[in-house]
Amino acid sequence: MNTANLQLEGLCLAVAAVNRLLVAKGILSQDEIDIALRKSEAAIVGDERITEQLSPANRDAVCFPIRLLQIANSAGAEDPWSFSHLAKLVGETKRPYNDQR
Repeated sequence: MNTANLQLEGLCLAVAAVNRLLVAKGILSQDEIDIALRKSEAAIVGDERITEQLSPANRDAVCFPIRLLQIANSAGAEDPWSFSHLAKLVGETKRPYNDQR
């Protein structure tokens, strides 16, 4: 496996843990984190470079960390956090783009 992929796995889990801590301390709500993640995904999907120059698979790759964080944010605190489990859930909930059938 590419070392960069392993680094991104660790980074995604670290950001998810920080998000949970922000919610636990009452700094942000789970909904506020969800809104921020949805806005960031909408900005990426709305970027002309992303929609016109990248394949659907590459668009999914760009959005993958955001989607993983959204799922981690919505999971209960008692749920186990393994990258592979969260990645599987991302794949199961992936929405097609307008140009995908």
